[in-house]
Order: sequence, then C-alpha cells, then structure tokens
Amino acid sequence: MRLLVLGGTLFLSRAVATEAVRRGHDVTCACRGESGTVPEGATHLPVDRSQPLPDLGSHDAVVDVGRHPSRVRAAVAAVPDAHWVFVSTISVYSDNGVPGGRPGVTPEHDPIHEDVDLAVDMEAYGPMKVSCEQAVRDGTASSMVIRPGLIIGPGDPSGRFTYWPLRVRHGGEVLAPGAPDDTVQVIDVRDLAAWIVDSAEQRRTGVLDGIGPVMRFADLLDEVATGVGAAPTYTWVPDEFLEQHGVAPWAGPESVPLWLPRPEYDGMLAHDADLPRAAGLVTRPVSDSARDTATWVDETPDAVQTGISREREAEVLAAWRAT
Repeated sequence: MRLLVLGGTLFLSRAVATEAVRRGHDVTCACRGESGTVPEGATHLPVDRSQPLPDLGSHDAVVDVGRHPSRVRAAVAAVPDAHWVFVSTISVYSDNGVPGGRPGVTPEHDPIHEDVDLAVDMEAYGPMKVSCEQAVRDGTASSMVIRPGLIIGPGDPSGRFTYWPLRVRHGGEVLAPGAPDDTVQVIDVRDLAAWIVDSAEQRRTGVLDGIGPVMRFADLLDEVATGVGAAPTYTWVPDEFLEQHGVAPWAGPESVPLWLPRPEYDGMLAHDADLPRAAGLVTRPVSDSARDTATWVDETPDAVQTGISREREAEVLAAWRAT
C-alpha cells in the first residue's frame, strides 16, 4: 500500500508512519519536519500546510490528523481518489455529561469552517474538527473518521498521563483526585496507530471513537503502580476541595492530570467502547503503557511533564487532613 501520512514526526502521526513501515508499506510523510525526523524507512516530502500544497503524488490511502479546516480541504482536493482515515477527536461532541456516548447518538458541535488560532480560542478546537470531518467525508472517494479520546504512551507531548507513572513510581502518599469510582478512559498511541493502519489497509468506512475501555480511576492507578513496580498509598480528595484550593483539572502546571470536575464531565471519559472493539480495535493493559512511558521519560531528558509539584501536592494533602 502507498500510504501518505500528513505529518509523521510527532506522537500519533509518527506512530502511524512507524507501524506502516513495519508492515512493509510504502510510506510518505508530508510535513515540515521541524518537530523531528520521519521514521526510518519512510520518505519525507517537505510540505508546509500553511502554504499552497505541492504535488502530493498518487497514494492508495491517506492518514491526516489536521485541525485547520482550510488545510484539510486543500489536502482532500489534492488527493481525492485515495481512501482517507481522518483522525478527529471526542471534542467534536457538545455533551460531556452523559456516559455511553458514541457517534450518531451524542450531539456534536456546529462546525467552524474558518481556521481559528487556538491560543486565542481553545473552544474552537472541536467545532473546527467537525468541519474537517465534513470535508473528508464529502470530498474523498471513501473515508473513515476516528475520534480518539485521551491518547497515552511514549512520546506524549502533553505530559498528562506521563504525570502518573512518574508520581506513582516516586511512592509515598499520592493525592488521588475525586472519587475512586470516577471513570477514566485512555488508549495507547501504539494501539490507536495499529488500528488506523488496519483501517487504511481494509478501507474501513464510517465514524467510530478511538477509545479504550472505561475504567475506574482507582483501577487505572493500580494498573500504573503495577507497570512501574510501586506500592504507594492513595488519599482521595473530593472535587470541591480541590477546586477550593486552586487545583486545576485535566492538565497544566497547577493541575492533577486526568481529573475532571463532576458531574459536568461524567461522560467525557466514559464513551461506549464496544463499537470500536467490534471493528477490530485491540488495546493493551494500562500497566504496559505506564511502564513504557516511564522508560521513555528516563531515556528522554526533554520529555514533557506536567502537573502540580510534590511540594504543592503535600500542601493540598495537609490541608485536606486538617479538615
């Protein structure tokens, strides 16, 4: 298969290109190349998608992770006859409160067809992806749209999941956010990449979420501990207390990563995983992802890390005990 990957140097797009090369496909990575090198065995086609596209060549399939509607429309117009696998996001859904969400059931945002600077308006991310999905479905010979949730594993540029293997490995008393039964849902980048390549090979069509099984947060932390060989103790601190003490959700230097306020986000990491599993998606244990993520950090001095410091965590835990 002649596969065009729009990207190929960072996290998911690089994992897709790596997996496709491993399977023996003829892989071209169209990108600037500023985020790193393309995988060994792939061809680098220098492309700046903010500029008019050069001839992208003839390909059997295309994988795109783009978020700018104008750039996705331009790429679709350049390679309309290939089978497309477009990587979207669960952020296209406008309802994050109801568990069991899935395509065709959970409401979606209205599309934004213009390119919006996310540094100015992060809320435009989901609506722009809706527009990108429409461009792919309307303009290509055949297509599949995959909407991933939280992607984890080696190479993660966000540092969200990375926080947990490192913190749990350090041991001691660990601040666990919310309640043990709160849901969380993750997928290893390598499993998602393999499914994307499968979908390109099989010319799979339709719209599916790219998600792993729903887990209790307590079970995810236990899996992480197994993966890194640690046995910490957990102190569960309620949402309201974390909010009162200025702890941020989800990601960032003042956050406890992966924590989401409840009940308004009860459904964001609790989508229906049965449909993608029936379509061939296979996921590894979180313990494996945790082990490999910790190893990657050890081998990568500039690996992105995020989340509150140990000192700040100790302050919040002391305040909670004082109550």
